[in-house]
Amino acid sequence: MAGLIRRRARRQRAFRWAVVSVVGVFFALPLLAMLEFTTRGAGGRRTAETWRLLVDWGRLGETYPDLGAGIAASFGLVLLTVLLMLALLVPTVIWVRLRLPRLRRVVEFVCLLPLTIPAIVLVVGLAPVYAWVTYFLGGSPLTLTFAYTVLVLPYAYRSIDAGLSAIDVRTLAEAARSLGAGWGTVMWRVVLPNIRSAVLSAAFLTVALVLGEFTIASLLSRTNLQVAVNLLGKSSATMSVAVSLAALVLAFVLLLLLSLVGPGRRRRVMKETP
Repeated sequence: MAGLIRRRARRQRAFRWAVVSVVGVFFALPLLAMLEFTTRGAGGRRTAETWRLLVDWGRLGETYPDLGAGIAASFGLVLLTVLLMLALLVPTVIWVRLRLPRLRRVVEFVCLLPLTIPAIVLVVGLAPVYAWVTYFLGGSPLTLTFAYTVLVLPYAYRSIDAGLSAIDVRTLAEAARSLGAGWGTVMWRVVLPNIRSAVLSAAFLTVALVLGEFTIASLLSRTNLQVAVNLLGKSSATMSVAVSLAALVLAFVLLLLLSLVGPGRRRRVMKETP
């Protein structure tokens, strides 16, 4: 019986590794092809000139000013979108969970609604709004923060809601209130530290979405990273592919960190629990 169980476990392990290997090759081959293309020089020689230019911000801004502006705009959008999303969503979800549980379904419906609406339809609805945004705030790409916050709501809400569902929020709040804490203290010093991994997950998902968004920025005539890459592809395909590869690798690293945040924290909690 023990031998049969060991053989079955070996077969399952081999099957898992086979599936992971096939999936890894499926995703790795296009990335390797992109890397090979960006290192292809004259006469078939290999060169890293494209990557050296990519990491040299001064030369990159002088050689490809639109690309430099797009990268700067996207990193500004990442920061502003993460801050606005957390400022709006975290207090709202915590407050609804603690004080207004009947509105939970309504808030969930509103937050998940952008997931069901195509980006092109969102642009049609946002265009009149952005006419006023442009009138009051100008045509800076950073004004895309409002649209991106709407886009990221479904993913951020699910992450934060799952973090709140994993803890007994009501008991924590009642214990803190019985010790004299106000609602602000309950939210920021009691509940928020316990959903730190969920908040980080929401932030990482926001970064990945903002760095990869193209449709809304293009149709609203704003230049972000993806719009700049699209324009650059018409004049310098090598640099365009290099920037795309760098963005893909960055998104992969962020999602890898996202997968490690939750388990790492759970292991620490299990070790600290007597």
